[in-house]
Amino acid sequence: MRRRARLVGPVALAAALLAAVAAPAQAAPVTLSSGHVDVLDVDYASGAITLDLLDSTTTTSIDRDPADVTLSVPVAAKHTNVPTTPAWSFLGTNGTAWILPQSQTSGLLWAGWNATDVPAGIFQNDTLTFQLTSVTAPAGFSVYTAAGSTPTKLFDSGDGLPDSLSVTAGAHTHANWGFDAAGTYKVTFNVSGVLAATGQTISTGPKTYTFQVLNS
Repeated sequence: MRRRARLVGPVALAAALLAAVAAPAQAAPVTLSSGHVDVLDVDYASGAITLDLLDSTTTTSIDRDPADVTLSVPVAAKHTNVPTTPAWSFLGTNGTAWILPQSQTSGLLWAGWNATDVPAGIFQNDTLTFQLTSVTAPAGFSVYTAAGSTPTKLFDSGDGLPDSLSVTAGAHTHANWGFDAAGTYKVTFNVSGVLAATGQTISTGPKTYTFQVLNS
């Protein structure tokens, strides 16, 4: 896991050790509504990979358990002019969808994924597999990129699951996150990779993320 901040000096060290003994490990639930967040944050250490959420919405980035986080998708993310051409048929109904965009936009979450703490050479071909395993939601969920008028689907709950995406170790990427209706979305991801040294497949295990899509 990456280190976000370090206490220095003997007094600070003693205080930190005392706090580690006395304070509970559980973080308070939080709702994030704007700013930079790596929804899928992958770390590698001591032969294991872990999956959490990297909250960079404030000046100090914080690793959070996805179970403690609600990701808010406000009315400002609602689009009523989604193209109705076949290439866009995965997104929305009647041209309407809520979209967290792949470029940073004021007032919205800038959502992506981060594998910068996975060193090169650990996994075969320096490749991880991101897998969307399940979605519980009122309508379709998708993650995609777009160049001009052409979208590229990366994950889409509407065409059957699981969906898999190959991600390079060290990558940090942002994409569009699409929601076809207002409501609560529970989306579950798993990340795995094949160790270069042994050929063993290791996995983070499933982690579920909650998005709350608002219509008012």
